[in-house]
Amino acid sequence: MYEKELNSIKKANRYRTRKVFDTNLIDLASNDYLGLASQKELFENTYKKLYKENFTSPKASIVVTGYSQVHKDFEDDLKKHNNFEDAIVVGSGFLANISMIEALVRKGDILFIDENYHASGMLATKLLNKNQVVIFKHNDCQDLKEKFEKQDARGRKIIAIEGVYSMEGDLAPKEIFDFANEKNALLIVDEAHSSGVLGENLLGIFDLYKITPKENHIKMGTLGKAYGSYGAYILASKTIIDFLVNRAKAIIYTTAPSLFDIVLGHESLKYIQRNKLQIRDTISLNLNIVNNILNINSQSLIIPIEIADNKKVVEIQKSLEQKGYLVGAIRQPTVKSAIIRLIAKTDIDQKYLKYVCNFLKESRWKNYF
Repeated sequence: MYEKELNSIKKANRYRTRKVFDTNLIDLASNDYLGLASQKELFENTYKKLYKENFTSPKASIVVTGYSQVHKDFEDDLKKHNNFEDAIVVGSGFLANISMIEALVRKGDILFIDENYHASGMLATKLLNKNQVVIFKHNDCQDLKEKFEKQDARGRKIIAIEGVYSMEGDLAPKEIFDFANEKNALLIVDEAHSSGVLGENLLGIFDLYKITPKENHIKMGTLGKAYGSYGAYILASKTIIDFLVNRAKAIIYTTAPSLFDIVLGHESLKYIQRNKLQIRDTISLNLNIVNNILNINSQSLIIPIEIADNKKVVEIQKSLEQKGYLVGAIRQPTVKSAIIRLIAKTDIDQKYLKYVCNFLKESRWKNYF
């Protein structure tokens, strides 16, 4: 029934498949930035804690009987460490973005969203009226300001950005935070790829910029990246969290987050805070390696290398896979132009990172790029 469409995808070298990769490959592709997904101690601690509970499944929505002390304990720690008034755990980052955008942008409100915002946020905008959504150029605060001033709506104005953008690896400029405060606009910050990686306390971009959260700030983070688990959370004022509990369909009408994943995420939060000095040092060393070899100066662990050819980007990935390394081969529509997505993970021996960086550097002279 969809053969024609699939053939078109294949002809454009954009065809995707599910593949079970060899687990012995050196992983420089996944979002497991700190290597916590392979930390057996965290897994064992999670199992022991959850085994003591009367039940191991949430069993219902978070607003019915699915909310447990396990959820609340994690939310309380997230609030404390991130200095936000309130928090709520959510099933995934995708659901969190759907929840925030679908619920918070009401009649008469305007959403200003970065053009490179995650697909889940862009999908959520389709639930709104077209005249409620303004897309501004990526990380371009001037474009945001100009489009903001053209809107004379009397309702709320909401800005949505990411702390670290998942494909580019670049950071949202502090100027946007300052502008949101100046205009008293609600600011949604998706910290899926910055939490656990940026800042003195590895809490993300608020931490990096030393921004004290205000009533207009909303932070979303996920557990499936640096935290080595699955799920997400939203941090905001008590009023906003209360509103989401009462209006966000993706919170109300889904089963509460997995207890195991929440406990594991909580264990990871505590691990990161205990070991933040060592983690920060390793991040710095890895980014220096990338800069020295590839001349790419990055603050995040996401290193995009533009190839601009869908076929070649897969060839490079396969070449490295044959040598025992795994990197991401990212094509349209995820990105505008095909890239190798290298992740400078902190659990990888630095000799492997150096090898892959040198391979990619040398490939430039072999007509790969």
